[in-house]
Amino acid sequence: MALLTTGKKFIRALEETGALGVYAPLEGGFEGRYQRRLRVNGYNTLHITARGLGDVAAYLTGVHGVRPPHLGKKNIGQDAMVGPVYYVPPIATTQLATLPPTSKGLVLWVIEAMVLSRQEIEYFINLPKEEPRIKVVLELGGERYFRYSPLQDILAAA
Repeated sequence: MALLTTGKKFIRALEETGALGVYAPLEGGFEGRYQRRLRVNGYNTLHITARGLGDVAAYLTGVHGVRPPHLGKKNIGQDAMVGPVYYVPPIATTQLATLPPTSKGLVLWVIEAMVLSRQEIEYFINLPKEEPRIKVVLELGGERYFRYSPLQDILAAA
C-alpha cells in the first residue's frame, strides 16, 4: 500500500455498496488515513465499538432504555430493585438530524466488529438501504495490509 493514499476507490466502494468490511493492520494508522479521506470528502464519522452494543436497531435508530449499574445501592419500595430506567435517544438518527447541510452523510465506523452475530451484521448491511445517508464500515479483524470488501460478500463467504 502506498504511503499516501487518496482513498477514492474506498469511498467509491462505500458509496456503491453502503456497507464495507475492513481488515486493518493491528499496529494501527492505516484506518485513520481512510477516515480522514472520508471527512475531506464531506462525510461525518461516528466511531462506536461493537462490544456491549446490545440491541443494534434500538441503539442506533430507536429510543431505548438503559439502567446504570447500581453499585450496591438499592431502592427500597420506590422503583425496581435493579434501579431506574433512563431513556436514551437513538445515536444514528440524532447524529443525522444535526448534520450540517453540506454533509454527504454519516459513516458509522464500528471497531471490534468481529464479536457481532450474523443477524447483527445483516442489520448493518440493510441499514444503508433503509436510510441512504448512513454508510457503515465494520472493522472485522487484523491483516498485514489494509483491505476492504463489501460486507454482503464477506457475510456470504462466512
